[in-house]
Amino acid sequence: MDFESIRAWFTLENIMNLIQEYRSLGPLPGILLTVLEAFLPFLPLFLFVMANASAFGLWLGFLYSWLGACIGALLVFLLVRKYGQKRLLAFLLRHPKIYRLMDWVEQNGFGPLFLMLCFPFTPSAVVNIVAGLSRLSVAQYILAVGIGKMVMIFTISFIGYDIHSLITQPYRTIIVLVIIFILWYVGKRIEVRLNKSTGKKHYREVKQFFEQEKRRRYGEE
Repeated sequence: MDFESIRAWFTLENIMNLIQEYRSLGPLPGILLTVLEAFLPFLPLFLFVMANASAFGLWLGFLYSWLGACIGALLVFLLVRKYGQKRLLAFLLRHPKIYRLMDWVEQNGFGPLFLMLCFPFTPSAVVNIVAGLSRLSVAQYILAVGIGKMVMIFTISFIGYDIHSLITQPYRTIIVLVIIFILWYVGKRIEVRLNKSTGKKHYREVKQFFEQEKRRRYGEE
């Protein structure tokens, strides 16, 4: 089974059938799916959250999705912080936008991280890795992830709670589409602002820092 076949399998119907099939395990399947998405970002978190809300109800579905997303994000953060510094250094040097993002997070702390995690279209895998490589404290990260994911997960849960009404009541569909567009637009504006906030001078400074860090780390071996 190739990559595209795996992605194609993850439809809302298949995910809901999977949750129902393992209903005897309680909330575990719903939680594990959202944990798994943190490690495999090509998986559709949006559909996992909607399926949980539809299967368990708005509040329980939201809770299970939120717990799984937070646990997964924290695991990625801790693994990167403990084992990924040296391995990801070369990758960062090839992608200036990534380490500009890391520097932005370090300089501003909780605020930008919280904002990025509020929006479902933010590449959360990148955010988790960048936060793990930064000097952001674990407490700051947990706070930002907990609150940011809460906003994002509840928004998606509300959409997925009663999918049938989105078909029978067109005005609700319009409201949902407007909300999705607003979230997407605000996320893009944050990205634009990030790109504008750092220029070539900043690029050279950060690159120099990483080159020095690379020499220091490999010199210690």
